[in-house]
Amino acid sequence: MAARSSSASAEKRRAILDAAVRVFAERGFNHCRVSDIADEAGVAYGLVYHYFKSKDGILDEVFLERWGLMLEVIQNAHDDASLSPREKLTKVATFIVESYGRQPEVMQVVIVEVTRQANTFGRRHWAKIQEGHAGIARIVASAQARGELRPDISPHVAGIVFYGGIEQLLTAWIFDLMPSEPQDRRDAVEALIETIIGGLGPQS
Repeated sequence: MAARSSSASAEKRRAILDAAVRVFAERGFNHCRVSDIADEAGVAYGLVYHYFKSKDGILDEVFLERWGLMLEVIQNAHDDASLSPREKLTKVATFIVESYGRQPEVMQVVIVEVTRQANTFGRRHWAKIQEGHAGIARIVASAQARGELRPDISPHVAGIVFYGGIEQLLTAWIFDLMPSEPQDRRDAVEALIETIIGGLGPQS
Protein backbone atom coordinates (compact mmCIF):
# COMPACT_ATOMS: atom_id res chain seq x y z
CA MET A 1 0.00 0.00 0.00
CA ALA A 2 2.86 2.41 0.87
CA ALA A 3 4.55 1.74 -2.48
CA ARG A 4 1.30 2.43 -4.33
CA SER A 5 0.82 5.67 -2.40
CA SER A 6 4.39 6.73 -3.14
CA SER A 7 3.90 5.99 -6.84
CA ALA A 8 0.67 7.99 -6.93
CA SER A 9 2.39 10.89 -5.20
CA ALA A 10 5.24 10.84 -7.71
CA GLU A 11 2.77 10.77 -10.59
CA LYS A 12 0.87 13.73 -9.16
CA ARG A 13 4.07 15.70 -8.69
CA ARG A 14 5.09 14.88 -12.26
CA ALA A 15 1.69 15.99 -13.55
CA ILE A 16 2.07 19.34 -11.80
CA LEU A 17 5.56 19.86 -13.25
CA ASP A 18 4.39 18.99 -16.76
CA ALA A 19 1.41 21.31 -16.41
CA ALA A 20 3.68 24.11 -15.21
CA VAL A 21 5.89 23.69 -18.28
CA ARG A 22 2.87 24.08 -20.56
CA VAL A 23 1.62 27.15 -18.69
CA PHE A 24 5.07 28.79 -18.51
CA ALA A 25 5.62 28.17 -22.23
CA GLU A 26 2.19 29.53 -23.22
CA ARG A 27 1.81 32.51 -20.88
CA GLY A 28 5.31 33.23 -19.61
CA PHE A 29 6.50 32.72 -16.05
CA ASN A 30 5.72 36.26 -14.92
CA HIS A 31 2.20 36.24 -16.39
CA CYS A 32 0.81 33.12 -14.78
CA ARG A 33 -0.28 32.17 -11.27
CA VAL A 34 -0.05 29.00 -9.24
CA SER A 35 -3.80 28.65 -9.70
CA ASP A 36 -3.23 28.50 -13.49
CA ILE A 37 -0.85 25.59 -12.98
CA ALA A 38 -3.36 23.85 -10.70
CA ASP A 39 -6.11 24.27 -13.30
CA GLU A 40 -3.88 22.91 -16.08
CA ALA A 41 -2.91 19.92 -13.93
CA GLY A 42 -6.50 19.33 -12.84
CA VAL A 43 -5.63 19.45 -9.15
CA ALA A 44 -6.63 21.56 -6.19
CA TYR A 45 -4.73 24.83 -5.72
CA GLY A 46 -3.39 23.74 -2.34
CA LEU A 47 -1.96 20.52 -3.73
CA VAL A 48 0.57 22.47 -5.77
CA TYR A 49 1.92 23.95 -2.54
CA HIS A 50 2.03 20.48 -1.03
CA TYR A 51 4.76 19.55 -3.53
CA PHE A 52 6.37 22.95 -4.22
CA LYS A 53 6.97 25.94 -1.99
CA SER A 54 6.36 28.50 -4.72
CA LYS A 55 6.09 29.18 -8.43
CA ASP A 56 9.82 29.91 -8.38
CA GLY A 57 10.38 26.50 -6.85
CA ILE A 58 8.61 24.87 -9.78
CA LEU A 59 10.80 26.74 -12.29
CA ASP A 60 13.86 25.69 -10.29
CA GLU A 61 12.79 22.06 -10.53
CA VAL A 62 12.20 22.22 -14.29
CA PHE A 63 15.65 23.69 -14.85
CA LEU A 64 17.56 21.48 -12.42
CA GLU A 65 15.99 18.31 -13.77
CA ARG A 66 17.04 19.10 -17.36
CA TRP A 67 20.44 20.51 -16.32
CA GLY A 68 21.17 17.43 -14.23
CA LEU A 69 20.58 15.15 -17.21
CA MET A 70 22.94 17.26 -19.29
CA LEU A 71 25.64 17.11 -16.61
CA GLU A 72 25.46 13.32 -16.74
CA VAL A 73 25.92 13.36 -20.51
CA ILE A 74 28.92 15.70 -20.19
CA GLN A 75 30.55 13.49 -17.57
CA ASN A 76 29.98 10.34 -19.61
CA ALA A 77 31.44 12.00 -22.70
CA HIS A 78 34.47 13.20 -20.77
CA ASP A 79 35.11 9.74 -19.31
CA ASP A 80 34.79 7.87 -22.63
CA ALA A 81 38.37 7.48 -23.82
CA SER A 82 37.21 5.97 -27.10
CA LEU A 83 35.72 9.29 -28.24
CA SER A 84 37.64 12.09 -29.95
CA PRO A 85 37.17 15.70 -28.75
CA ARG A 86 34.86 16.30 -31.72
CA GLU A 87 32.76 13.25 -30.82
CA LYS A 88 32.56 14.25 -27.17
CA LEU A 89 31.34 17.76 -27.92
CA THR A 90 28.99 16.41 -30.59
CA LYS A 91 27.48 14.01 -28.06
CA VAL A 92 26.73 16.85 -25.64
CA ALA A 93 25.44 19.23 -28.30
CA THR A 94 23.24 16.54 -29.81
CA PHE A 95 21.70 15.75 -26.42
CA ILE A 96 20.79 19.39 -25.85
CA VAL A 97 19.49 19.98 -29.36
CA GLU A 98 17.49 16.76 -29.46
CA SER A 99 16.01 17.62 -26.07
CA TYR A 100 14.41 20.50 -27.93
CA GLY A 101 13.24 18.12 -30.62
CA ARG A 102 11.58 15.84 -28.06
CA GLN A 103 10.35 18.42 -25.55
CA PRO A 104 10.26 21.88 -27.14
CA GLU A 105 8.12 23.38 -24.36
CA VAL A 106 10.60 22.29 -21.69
CA MET A 107 13.53 23.79 -23.58
CA GLN A 108 11.54 26.96 -24.24
CA VAL A 109 11.03 27.37 -20.50
CA VAL A 110 14.69 26.62 -19.76
CA ILE A 111 16.03 29.00 -22.41
CA VAL A 112 13.49 31.84 -22.35
CA GLU A 113 11.93 31.93 -18.89
CA VAL A 114 15.09 31.08 -16.93
CA THR A 115 16.99 33.76 -18.85
CA ARG A 116 14.33 36.32 -17.97
CA GLN A 117 14.74 35.46 -14.30
CA ALA A 118 18.54 35.53 -14.60
CA ASN A 119 19.21 37.98 -11.77
CA THR A 120 17.44 35.98 -9.09
CA PHE A 121 17.69 32.55 -10.69
CA GLY A 122 21.42 32.86 -11.35
CA ARG A 123 22.14 33.67 -7.73
CA ARG A 124 20.34 30.54 -6.57
CA HIS A 125 21.86 28.16 -9.08
CA TRP A 126 25.16 29.70 -10.15
CA ALA A 127 27.19 26.80 -8.72
CA LYS A 128 25.12 24.26 -10.68
CA ILE A 129 25.33 26.34 -13.86
CA GLN A 130 29.09 26.54 -13.44
CA GLU A 131 29.27 22.74 -13.30
CA GLY A 132 28.07 22.65 -16.88
CA HIS A 133 30.61 25.22 -18.03
CA ALA A 134 33.37 23.43 -16.15
CA GLY A 135 32.40 20.09 -17.70
CA ILE A 136 32.93 21.37 -21.24
CA ALA A 137 36.14 23.09 -20.15
CA ARG A 138 37.43 19.74 -18.81
CA ILE A 139 36.77 18.05 -22.14
CA VAL A 140 38.70 20.79 -23.93
CA ALA A 141 41.54 20.90 -21.37
CA SER A 142 42.00 17.12 -21.48
CA ALA A 143 42.23 17.19 -25.27
CA GLN A 144 44.71 20.08 -25.08
CA ALA A 145 46.87 18.09 -22.66
CA ARG A 146 46.97 15.23 -25.18
CA GLY A 147 47.93 17.58 -27.99
CA GLU A 148 44.62 17.07 -29.80
CA LEU A 149 43.56 20.70 -29.55
CA ARG A 150 45.60 23.90 -29.62
CA PRO A 151 46.75 24.90 -26.11
CA ASP A 152 46.58 28.69 -26.43
CA ILE A 153 42.80 29.05 -26.12
CA SER A 154 41.21 29.11 -22.68
CA PRO A 155 39.08 26.01 -22.05
CA HIS A 156 36.73 28.22 -20.04
CA VAL A 157 36.23 30.58 -22.98
CA ALA A 158 35.74 27.62 -25.32
CA GLY A 159 32.98 26.38 -22.99
CA ILE A 160 31.26 29.77 -23.05
CA VAL A 161 31.38 29.80 -26.85
CA PHE A 162 29.97 26.26 -26.95
CA TYR A 163 27.00 27.08 -24.72
CA GLY A 164 26.45 30.46 -26.35
CA GLY A 165 26.21 28.88 -29.78
CA ILE A 166 23.72 26.26 -28.64
CA GLU A 167 21.62 28.82 -26.78
CA GLN A 168 21.38 30.99 -29.89
CA LEU A 169 20.34 28.01 -32.01
CA LEU A 170 17.64 27.06 -29.52
CA THR A 171 16.43 30.65 -29.32
CA ALA A 172 16.16 30.85 -33.12
CA TRP A 173 14.09 27.65 -33.19
CA ILE A 174 11.87 28.69 -30.30
CA PHE A 175 10.97 31.94 -32.09
CA ASP A 176 10.68 30.26 -35.51
CA LEU A 177 13.60 32.20 -36.95
CA MET A 178 15.13 29.05 -38.43
CA PRO A 179 13.75 25.68 -39.56
CA SER A 180 14.03 23.03 -36.84
CA GLU A 181 13.22 19.74 -38.52
CA PRO A 182 15.40 16.73 -37.56
CA GLN A 183 17.83 17.24 -40.43
CA ASP A 184 18.05 20.96 -39.66
CA ARG A 185 19.01 20.12 -36.08
CA ARG A 186 21.65 17.64 -37.21
CA ASP A 187 23.08 20.16 -39.66
CA ALA A 188 23.16 22.83 -36.95
CA VAL A 189 25.08 20.57 -34.55
CA GLU A 190 27.57 19.69 -37.28
CA ALA A 191 28.11 23.35 -38.16
CA LEU A 192 28.51 24.34 -34.50
CA ILE A 193 31.03 21.61 -33.75
CA GLU A 194 32.93 22.26 -36.96
CA THR A 195 33.20 25.93 -36.00
CA ILE A 196 34.45 25.16 -32.50
CA ILE A 197 36.79 22.30 -33.40
CA GLY A 198 38.05 24.24 -36.40
CA GLY A 199 39.01 27.11 -34.12
CA LEU A 200 40.48 24.81 -31.47
CA GLY A 201 42.26 22.47 -33.86
CA PRO A 202 46.07 22.31 -33.88
CA GLN A 203 47.63 24.99 -36.05
CA SER A 204 49.71 23.79 -38.98
